[in-house]
Amino acid sequence: MAVEAQAKPNIQGNEQVGYDLSLFFRLRMMFSAFWNSPVRFKIISLTIALFAIIMVTAYVQVLLNSWNAPFYDSLARRDITAFFHQLGVFGIIAGSLLVLNVIQAWLNQMTALYMREGLARDLVNQWLQAKRALRLASAGLIGVNPDQRLHEDARNLAESSTGLAIGLVQATILLLSFIGVLWELSNGMVFHFKGASFSIPGYMVWAAILYAGSASFLSQFVGRRLVRLNADRYSKEAELRFALMHANEHMPAITIAGGEENERRRINLDISAVLAVIRQLAIANTNLTWVSAGYGWLVLIIPILVAAPAYFSGGLTFGQLMVAVGAFNQVNSALRWYVANFGPIAEWRATLMRVTDFRQALTEMDDKTPMPHTLVFDNAAPGTMVWTDMEISTRTNDEATENGFRIAEGTVTINAGEHIMINGDHGVNRRLLFEVLAHQWYSGSGTVSLPPMDDMLFIPHTPYVPGGTLREAICFPEDRDAYDEAAVEAAMEKVGLSRLKGRLDTQARWDRLLDTEEQKAVGFAHMLLAKPKWVILDDVLEGLESEVQAMLSALLAEMTDVTVIYVGRNEAYMHAMSPRVLHLQALAPHEHSIETDTASAPAEAEEQDQKKANTP
Repeated sequence: MAVEAQAKPNIQGNEQVGYDLSLFFRLRMMFSAFWNSPVRFKIISLTIALFAIIMVTAYVQVLLNSWNAPFYDSLARRDITAFFHQLGVFGIIAGSLLVLNVIQAWLNQMTALYMREGLARDLVNQWLQAKRALRLASAGLIGVNPDQRLHEDARNLAESSTGLAIGLVQATILLLSFIGVLWELSNGMVFHFKGASFSIPGYMVWAAILYAGSASFLSQFVGRRLVRLNADRYSKEAELRFALMHANEHMPAITIAGGEENERRRINLDISAVLAVIRQLAIANTNLTWVSAGYGWLVLIIPILVAAPAYFSGGLTFGQLMVAVGAFNQVNSALRWYVANFGPIAEWRATLMRVTDFRQALTEMDDKTPMPHTLVFDNAAPGTMVWTDMEISTRTNDEATENGFRIAEGTVTINAGEHIMINGDHGVNRRLLFEVLAHQWYSGSGTVSLPPMDDMLFIPHTPYVPGGTLREAICFPEDRDAYDEAAVEAAMEKVGLSRLKGRLDTQARWDRLLDTEEQKAVGFAHMLLAKPKWVILDDVLEGLESEVQAMLSALLAEMTDVTVIYVGRNEAYMHAMSPRVLHLQALAPHEHSIETDTASAPAEAEEQDQKKANTP
């Protein structure tokens, strides 16, 4: 319960930027994601193999360290036979370590690969669950540039988690292996002072702990800002990449408008923001280098200085001195693993924070109401759609100023087979009605009774043409094989895309190759294939050539058994469909949608509303 209490949104103004989650909670979340992944058995198998390899490597390294004593003693005795024998022993040990290192490197890479697969697929699955991505986009800064978190952050987290985890396990095993060696050597160190002889149990072990502990403390103190700075850098880098992608996608419009200079200034501001964070990171890393590099150079002489009293007193041979120095360095390296990896650990924690914040926000999209005052959604009677006292608000949070509109006709019932056109007062955001019917907007009051979602097809104002083949674009969101060849070609013929029949299976950026009219025609071709019972259009005919408007309106008119609701104002649709006209009436500034009673409106206002409703 205590952990859950920490999962509180971090809010700046009205913008959600993250969560105050404990490190344990974040790690548990990631473990859950990996455990539920289909690649978990591969990760577990590789982890066990890695652990076994690290254990064997540590054992061989202990043998290598013990080899120092006879090798250096043979040098001290000038024993050439023993010298060459020890070189042969070294060849066997070094060859074994080489093979073990190569195997460990391969296992490391494969573990990182499968961890990235599990994490990336989990995040994409969470992101593309029903309506989560759309709701996240309006959740504040946490929903900005999700591609950065899904791609770069997921890659960094998988790779750094693997590398750091293996490094930590390896350092721990080496520490346990060599601390015993160093303790045993320390017991043989006898010190002489003013005629008295004494020994300090674990002398070199305590020296190594003191040396590494002081380095860890200073590194923590000097580098504590790195976690937040790395998180800021990833965020700014994502904003810069988005700005570059956005400019590249819209370069024709930018060039035609002569807006290169304006875009250059915008992008340079993003570059400056990235550079400012990198500059702070450079200062923080430079300060950390004073500690890490300083202790790194000192370690060349410190173990010899620590063991020198026992060596000069005759308590150690030259070979034993080198064994003690090697063991000290291994223990120190293991203890200083945190120091040497403070920068990567800071980056890992920053990436973990961004990924877990993103995943937490996604999982909460299903649990919380995105709007403060919500419409009530209900199932309509067969063959009908009913809007009861429906008022739609533009309010998205409790602090925002309320605005919105109502259906001037009050309660509206739309029967199967009807043709409807919905106009609106000046300034009314008609698109919100389209989003309400698509279950994408909830702010307002009243009841919306809808037919089954599977019976409805929504065609937005801005068409979406997915990447891949033209066949996939026409069949979207169904699979490319959902419709037979003849039906697809017949639909293309009706919407004016017959010239592209031969390119149905061509991979291309069709959102760039097709103009706006052709992209909207792709949506109408899918409508003909899907054969929905209800079609809701968001002013899709606006801006098209009159001939195209007439052709698409005629297609709609041919669908006599389909209910068509057109949100917008269009003469071609009016002429072809002879629709019943409804009107969206803006609420006065002093009105509140949750308190308005449309039944109490004056008779004069009702007459005015009726006149507007009958005027396209």
